[in-house]
Amino acid sequence: MARWVIHLDLDAFYASAEQLTRPTLAGRPVLVGGLGPRGVVAGASYESRAFGIKSAMPMAQARRLLPANGVIVPPRFRVYERLSQEVFAVVTSVAPLLEKISLDEAFAEPPALAGASLEEVTSFCASLRARIRAETGLVASIGAGNGKQIAKIASDEAKPDGLLVVPQGTEREFLAPLPVRALWGIGPVAEGKLRFIGVQTLGQLAALSEQDAVATLGGVVGRDLRRLATGFDDRPVADRGETKQVSAETTFDTDIIDLTTLRAEVRRIAVGAHQRLVKAERVARTVVIKLRHTDMHTVTRSETISAPTDDLAELSATAERLLLDPAEFGGIRLAGVAFSGLSVPHQDALFTLSAPETPASTVVSAAPAPVAAPPSEWRQGDDVVHEEFGTGWVQGAGHGRVTVRFETRTTGPGVARTFPQDDPALTRGDPGDCLR
Repeated sequence: MARWVIHLDLDAFYASAEQLTRPTLAGRPVLVGGLGPRGVVAGASYESRAFGIKSAMPMAQARRLLPANGVIVPPRFRVYERLSQEVFAVVTSVAPLLEKISLDEAFAEPPALAGASLEEVTSFCASLRARIRAETGLVASIGAGNGKQIAKIASDEAKPDGLLVVPQGTEREFLAPLPVRALWGIGPVAEGKLRFIGVQTLGQLAALSEQDAVATLGGVVGRDLRRLATGFDDRPVADRGETKQVSAETTFDTDIIDLTTLRAEVRRIAVGAHQRLVKAERVARTVVIKLRHTDMHTVTRSETISAPTDDLAELSATAERLLLDPAEFGGIRLAGVAFSGLSVPHQDALFTLSAPETPASTVVSAAPAPVAAPPSEWRQGDDVVHEEFGTGWVQGAGHGRVTVRFETRTTGPGVARTFPQDDPALTRGDPGDCLR
């Protein structure tokens, strides 16, 4: 009986959620991310990608590429989480067992597709995409195949707003021309090792002998990746549950005996744990380090920071503070870093439009300075409610004024109105108001 696994991925999810709930942004280049000096692009609409902007790009660089009609807004993870729940509710109605990878990505193995024909699978997936669009307003690309790997790659190939079903028996042919990095589990290091022996495509990887794959990539990893490159994937779709902790650790070839080397290694390990934190789309409040002595005695130490964060510098610095000096503890054969106390991130004070105050020493005129309006408490992207006009969001603020666009997911493009920044009728809104 043919096995069919589907992989669903919401297209440009963060930016699409903003365009959906703020209809004025539909069709415009939209960036979601931090506006501070270290801000990065968390999400980019397809309209902005046409100008070379990508997720994880420094925001300062993205702003230089953004056209005049582009808009930058801070992330609203409560909105994204609610929309994610709506989408996955649609999917679980036809596929009760769901393996969620992130807020916008999941695997499923619908019972109705066991032994189904290519045409039946295509019809099922097309119907599911249509339901998601009709019931949530979001666009999902779907890939389907004999296992998770094929389904994942198929959905990537289908983007944007597409559907690709890989017929049973054609998996190896489908994978063969793709670069090795298309395979889940092959990163820059493994790619470099394969390139060194002349392997650049999945077809070339599949053609390797198992012995050569193991010699190049290692025992279990080499065998598994070579097998996946042939199109064989029997891994089950399983409910992952809620992520409680992310971690990374390394066993050293030789024991570390000095603190300088240990700090450098822990910084490197923290990067690996941080990548998992970002992938899980969570922030952490507790940092844990694990140190294993030469005699196999293991010590763990932890510190809880004041507010949840995904800032690598802060998390890494906390991990370093927890270290024990090998000169006193003894040689260390293993070190690990874990981040726990995970939660969904919300807006924070990094996103600000306030200009820096001019130092008094720079004032050269003795004439009385004009009375300036107090700094605005509003920032672009804030959710607001007005007693008369209802739910909206801040398009801009400054000079004692605030401009609000009144619209939600169901209203269509709304009207913009400007108010004094201290208008008592204007109050902060709940991000979820735009979904009602």
